[in-house]
Amino acid sequence: MTEAVTNTAPLAPHTTVGAVLREWRAKRRMSQLELALDAEISARHLSFVESGRSSPSRDLLLKLAERLAMPLRARNRLMLSAGYAPAYAETVFNAPDMSGIRATVGAILDGHDPFPAIAIDSRWTLVQANKAAGALFEGINPEMLTPPLNVLRLSLHPQGLATRIVNLAEWRQHVLERLRVQIEGSDDPFLSELFRELFAYPVPADLNAPSLHSLLAVPLELRMPGSDQILRFMSTTTVFSTATSVTLAELALECFYPADAETRSALMQYE
Repeated sequence: MTEAVTNTAPLAPHTTVGAVLREWRAKRRMSQLELALDAEISARHLSFVESGRSSPSRDLLLKLAERLAMPLRARNRLMLSAGYAPAYAETVFNAPDMSGIRATVGAILDGHDPFPAIAIDSRWTLVQANKAAGALFEGINPEMLTPPLNVLRLSLHPQGLATRIVNLAEWRQHVLERLRVQIEGSDDPFLSELFRELFAYPVPADLNAPSLHSLLAVPLELRMPGSDQILRFMSTTTVFSTATSVTLAELALECFYPADAETRSALMQYE
């Protein structure tokens, strides 16, 4: 049986279709007129929808959601606020119906060995990892590895990877900025809470200011436990942009590549 996702917040009693549309227009910095023109309807019609004087059709809501580039989860929220059934399936990643997706994701991650690769959901919860990624977690406080494992928390927590990240200042800035941008395009309050938690973590008093090259690309420089060896990685993010289910649309693959010959050589030895 397919389970409901665990991070779908129930709609507040006062939530209306107009409130959801106004919220997303504000996120996208669009006026009523701009959205109406983009959706090829009159500004008067959109005004009536937002004020509750007109009941929008399902097709109109889907069109408005597309023009606002709303995530699929937010589109479902919009449909529910108008009294319609959700438009996109929502299942947990480990549900039986997702077995094919899990196999595909697993094959992609395993194909990236001996370089680390992980799959995460929209809340940065680890859902799959290849063997090389697991090796990077060696020496971490076991309590930090208890599911659900949040990879941002793991990277910045003092009992996680933070003490082993050589360029912690720029990595911390990179993580916080990436999360801040995600928050702006999401309606999940969990992400805001996560940002506040990560920002509040203590940082070493001698932490250097981020380097200027962080404006171009931020490497992850990780000291391996019990040695002076430093592995340097660059990363890419892959998303399923044509996904028609919330679960798959929110899935991201983080693949790490060696940033220098020494790191490549070290990783090849782990294979």
